[in-house]
Amino acid sequence: MTLPILSIIGSYLIGSISFSVLFAKWLRGIDIRQHGSGNAGATNTLRILGKGPAFCVLLLDALKGISAVLLGYLVSDASWVAVVCGIAAIAGHNWPIFFRFRGGKGIATTIGVLAVLAFWAALSASVFAILTIVWKRYVSLGSLVFAFLTPVFIWLYKYDSSIFLGSVLLCLFAFFAHRNNIVKLMKGTENRLGSSKGGEARVR
Repeated sequence: MTLPILSIIGSYLIGSISFSVLFAKWLRGIDIRQHGSGNAGATNTLRILGKGPAFCVLLLDALKGISAVLLGYLVSDASWVAVVCGIAAIAGHNWPIFFRFRGGKGIATTIGVLAVLAFWAALSASVFAILTIVWKRYVSLGSLVFAFLTPVFIWLYKYDSSIFLGSVLLCLFAFFAHRNNIVKLMKGTENRLGSSKGGEARVR
């Protein structure tokens, strides 16, 4: 039992590496959580640092989730260990111990986690999420669509019950992290992809 516990702790620590904060510090000497939306994630990185750094942050954040799940599978054949490792990585991203527990919203890391746990379900949900972003130009809405539909597809594709339950928990994580965005979407005040204000790309 020791190895699974250590893998879960290690996954949280992996998730706690906030690449958005690190890139902003290295490239601009700033704390990205004090700029734009205040979120330490790829979308705010796009707004503040541009496309190149944002793509790197997106990829690296997703890799955190992938690494955590693979670590779980490495130490145990039980799928619940990989699921909990993935959840731990997302918790680390959202509440990183290295950065005073102020992180991002965890969508990129969630994508990485679900891509390993339930690839076809995550891919199916991603199609709808991307179409939503293209149609409405709300990244936050697309993220919520992905988080909501992935458990649906996991259930339809009959994945392991622990993966389904884990995906439901990740869905709740995503909706909680995006609670302010949900209010703005309902009020029609959410920023659209590609809109601008004050010379900065306004993207959620």
